[in-house]
Parts: sequence; structure tokens; C-alpha cells
Amino acid sequence: MRSVFVGMSGGVDSSVSALLLKERGYDVTGVYMKNWSRDLPGMKCPWAEDLADAKRVAVKLGIPFEVWDFEDAYREKVVEYMLDEFKKGNTPNPDIMCNQEIKFKLFYEKAMECGADYIATGHYARIIDGKLSRAKDENKDQTYFLYRISNEALAHTIFPIGDMLKPDVKRLAKEKGLHNAYKKESMGVCFVGEVGMKDFLKEYIEIQPGEIREIESEKVLGYHEGAVFYTIGQRHGLYLSGVAGEINDGMPYYVVKKDLKNNIVYVSKNLNHEAIWTKELELNGVIVRTNKSDLRAFATTGANDEASPVTTGASEEASKSNLLVRLRHRAPLIPAKFDGKKLVFESEIKRPAAGQSAVIYNGEFCLGGGIIV
Repeated sequence: MRSVFVGMSGGVDSSVSALLLKERGYDVTGVYMKNWSRDLPGMKCPWAEDLADAKRVAVKLGIPFEVWDFEDAYREKVVEYMLDEFKKGNTPNPDIMCNQEIKFKLFYEKAMECGADYIATGHYARIIDGKLSRAKDENKDQTYFLYRISNEALAHTIFPIGDMLKPDVKRLAKEKGLHNAYKKESMGVCFVGEVGMKDFLKEYIEIQPGEIREIESEKVLGYHEGAVFYTIGQRHGLYLSGVAGEINDGMPYYVVKKDLKNNIVYVSKNLNHEAIWTKELELNGVIVRTNKSDLRAFATTGANDEASPVTTGASEEASKSNLLVRLRHRAPLIPAKFDGKKLVFESEIKRPAAGQSAVIYNGEFCLGGGIIV
């Protein structure tokens, strides 16, 4: 009997994943990954409740259940990375780093050491012909968060709900008597709970009030708690002359520049400001996760069969290839060309925050991606 260790978060998606695997005849072990347990002022970390929910489901399913403590590694690999990036003025994605370093590395490696044949999670994604592929439920597809996981881990991974729609997952959970069938989804920081990113950051980054200036006139319009908390293109959360996001004529201001050295945030009413729009995006830390037969589509040369950083330039044919790019979770797929380092779009797009990811697709297959400069 094939053995699979399922990452169970206490939510309905991972619970149904464990249920389906047991029904398919796998030897299933549930694992709760304890990644964070610290309470923040006024905000209690939900880890104990989530653990209780996961354990309750495991008892209901009659499967063994374990708790694996990755808290130190999570703090080092995810939280410290996130804080360092914010201090540089970037806007990192902790969920992507958590998948790369914790779920599909530490969890995967420990599961293999324990004799598992596979690991499984409740992600909405599919594996088709050995390739990471978009989920059936396009609204819930999570391949954006998975593009950096290794092909080695992917070869030993199962996504049981990848061919299901979210309403069907909830319905199945209810039919099978799972108590968390309609448990509210966490929308906060990865594994921390209902905590806004700015509130989380304030616990670790010293608040340094500074000026908000209009970039065209250098006029001081208001004050902020720290330039690191703002992103280019942001219009909400600006308090200018006591009015959120607007002043005098009611036209909104947008963040167009951050001077971290002098702790100044520059804003403009000009929606067409060059800082907000672009036709090109440069990527760092590019990951290629295609097989050699797919290199023509992905537009790179010299890559191997593993998800790995791009170390060579693009071929002439590759630079002409039309691919699809997703710039944030649930964002529409937009056509672009890629030369191994730079994405070029057919028309101007609103510039994503530096530190976020651009994920590249050929049809339903996720070919890789990189960190936006």
C-alpha cells in the first residue's frame, strides 16, 4: 500500500484531501506543520484552534496524526526573508517562500525520511504528465504560489482536490460529516491568521514617521508611519490633510516613489505617471521548471530537467515565443514574451510591486517564473 503524508492545516481543503486519499486506498498519515505560534498585540495566533480542527478530522477519518515543529525554520526562511525584503523597499510574497522552503522542502524531506511514498496538500493545482498545471477551479488555482517548488518534490506530491471546484469540496466535506466543511478561510499572513501585513510588520520594523510629498511640487501633503509600508501604485491608506487617499479636488493620489534613505513617500494624482505603468518587467531568481521538450515554449536554452535558476540567455526563437503571465494570485493571464530575464508585454500594464512574482504559463502548464525587480 502506498504511503502518503498529508499536510493538514485544519481547513476544509486539506481535510478533504486526506479523505480522498484514504478512500483511494492510500496509507494516510496526517501532519500538522507548526510554523508559527506567537500572539500579536490584540491578535491571537489561531494555531491551537487549527491544530485541534486538523486532529479532529484525523480522528474522524481514523488516520494517524502527527505534529511537526518547523517554527525555527519558518522564522528563519520565511519571516526573516520577508522582513529583509520589506526593509529594502520590496513587497515579498511569504506564501511562495513558505511553499519553497517549508511545505515542499522540509515537510517533503522529513516525510521521505519517514518512509512516505508521497506528500499531499490541499492546494488547488494539478500534476499532468509530471508537470505543474493549473487547477480545474480557475478562481482558486494556486499554482502562482507553487512555481518555485522543486521537480523532485513535485514528483512525490499529490494534489487531491486539483480536479474539484471549491463548492464541491465544501459539499463533500459536509456529506462526509467533517465539522470544518464551512470553516472560514484565513486571509492573513501565511500561517499567522487574520493579521494584516502592515500590522504584522509593525511588530518587527520600527515605525519611523516621515513626509508624504507631491512629486511634482515637493509640497508636503501629509505624514506616514514608515516608507517601507507603502508600495508603488498604492492609493489606499494614504492620509493626506486628514482625507484618506485624496485632497482638495477629490482626485486620488498614488504612490509613485519611495525614498528610503530619507524616509519620504512621493505621490501624484497623475494616473499616467511613468512609475505606475510599464511594458517590461525584469526578473531575478528566475526558476525554470520545464522538461527539455518544453524549452522552445519557455524560451530558454541550457536548462536541465529540474526546476532551477536560469543561468543562460534566451534563444532567438524563444524570445519570440508568446506565453501567458500571472502577476498576482487570481490576476488574469496576460500574453507576454520572455527572454530568460525580461518580460515584454503587448501593451502597458500597471507595474506590480518589486519583490512580487511573475509566474509564466504555456497553456495550463506552469513553466516557472521569477521575482519582479
